[in-house]
This record gives sequence, structure tokens and C-alpha cells, in this order.
Amino acid sequence: MEEKLQEVRSKITPHLQEINIIVDNVEYVEEGSYKFLRITLDKVNGIDLDTIVEATNIINPIIDELDFVDESFILDVISKEKGSGNNG
Repeated sequence: MEEKLQEVRSKITPHLQEINIIVDNVEYVEEGSYKFLRITLDKVNGIDLDTIVEATNIINPIIDELDFVDESFILDVISKEKGSGNNG
């Protein structure tokens, strides 16, 4: 799985760098009965919701093209700021 996560990171990073977004973390996690491909992003001066939407629109077709895993999962694109305090 780690190899697949590195592949995801290497494929999305150049596209996000074009709009000054930093890929902070890529992980595949299971929470309850759900599986998430969680991509944590950062940007100088923070990321707003519009930027998260823009990044998701860039990331989604790349993930589809990679055929990441055979099972169902939720693509969860979050900001580092929001992600660090979300222990709930």
C-alpha cells in the first residue's frame, strides 16, 4: 500500500505545485466501515474551502486514472490546519 500512496503523491504533487499547494500527507485509513484516501494539503497563509475544491477537482481524475484500489473508498481532501485539530 505504501508504494501506491507514494505513486499518488508523485502524480498529484506537480499539478498542485502549479497553484502553490503543498501535499503534506497521503494516507489510506479505515474508520468504522469506511475507507478513506485522505490527502492533507497545505499552503502559505492557509487553504480556504474554494482552494480545497479546486485541489479536489485536480486530484480526482488523477486518482481515477491510477485505479488506486479495487475496493470502494472516499477521497478526503483536507487542509493541514483542519486535519491537525480533527481528532473527533
